[in-house]
Amino acid sequence: MDLSIIIVNYKTEELTSNCIDSIIKSNTKGLSYEIILVDNASEDGSVEAIKMRFPEVEVIENHENLGFSKANNIGMEVSKGEFLLLLNSDTIVELNTLKGAIAFISDHKHIGALGCKILLPSGKLDPACKRSFPTPLNGLYHSLNLDMAFPESTRFGAYNLTYVDENKTCSIDCIMGAFMLVPRAVIDVVGMLDEDFFMYGEDIDWCYRIKQAGYQIIYYPEVRIFHHKKASGIGKRNPKVIAAFYDSMIIFYNKHYQHKYNGLTRWAVTSGTTILKKMALAKNKRRK
Repeated sequence: MDLSIIIVNYKTEELTSNCIDSIIKSNTKGLSYEIILVDNASEDGSVEAIKMRFPEVEVIENHENLGFSKANNIGMEVSKGEFLLLLNSDTIVELNTLKGAIAFISDHKHIGALGCKILLPSGKLDPACKRSFPTPLNGLYHSLNLDMAFPESTRFGAYNLTYVDENKTCSIDCIMGAFMLVPRAVIDVVGMLDEDFFMYGEDIDWCYRIKQAGYQIIYYPEVRIFHHKKASGIGKRNPKVIAAFYDSMIIFYNKHYQHKYNGLTRWAVTSGTTILKKMALAKNKRRK
């Protein structure tokens, strides 16, 4: 089998159904593939509805919400494809997205993970689809919006590579978990997603490990998807989601950067992230 597509569902019946429908309606002539849906205990009837509408989809039902990383790993464990695609439930693939991505990665054996051009519903680029690894410095510039003020600056725009042409295929540090195409042979070398990341950050960590193993991370804008960002998941105002976002930063830093920087930098990163987390939670609480 050429391709295994892993989709995680959590109470997003309509979005997930639209995503699956876009896959089925896309150009897959000559491409053998399977769709594996891993449900994180939605308990809202979405699994039953999806099973009825798409009997060809393999559905795995978890009895609790195990998080994004673990759910994807469960799907990968039963997959059969030569290539594995992690695809968010809140995405729509275009007609030639799957076939074009497989053709490109098959012709370039140095690729460890392939990302595509990801567009928001407005048609604008989702800037997170091509990124550098989040160092303390470029993370600071990004939090201060200096990348927005000076998008052509290689210094201030490093976080989301704002100075890189969005229509140019290039080797980068990190692509986005909404669409990650990875050869099985690479997963056999580097392993699957780190389940310490409940959600957020697992894609960055995976890219980091893939690059450490000597492979390239490629941004390939010749194929595209549309992303209804923040529509999937537990809920964009759920405190658990907000906390997971900031916690993932600390997990990544402690795992990969802790010994690269001095004690003052480590304290600044941990303290600053903790403060931002508390501010975000407080702001979210006031909205209710």
